[in-house]
Amino acid sequence: MNARTEQIDDTGAEEDGNFAAVSEVEAGIRDFVRNDIAYLRRPVGTTVPEAPPPLDASAEAAVNNVNSLIQRVAGTSLSEIENLISELESLRDVLHAEGQRVQREISGYAQLSQAAMKSTRMIADNVAQWKRAADGLRKGG
Repeated sequence: MNARTEQIDDTGAEEDGNFAAVSEVEAGIRDFVRNDIAYLRRPVGTTVPEAPPPLDASAEAAVNNVNSLIQRVAGTSLSEIENLISELESLRDVLHAEGQRVQREISGYAQLSQAAMKSTRMIADNVAQWKRAADGLRKGG
């Protein structure tokens, strides 16, 4: 019971960490977008668009932080997706092999059923011949 409580506490801490990371990514993206489109909000008095002003050190650090955070989050998701894909591919192979095995079993049962029907027919024919022969002997004798 105590181990279960610790497991629940660990899960809650992990979810808080994930929430904090997501919030940090969202905040970084908002800052990046604000800085990136700030030059578009300037008056349209000039005909030649100006290059955006260079980012100051804190903005560049924020951009780098956001990029690394996105790569961490995306990297984890991508590795999980790749693992899921490989599991699904192996499951597909197992299902394919099982499907082939079932087809072989069904084919074997069909052949066995046909052989049983032929044997039953032969037995019925032989019994009918014996009956006719017995009836012929009784009438003739």
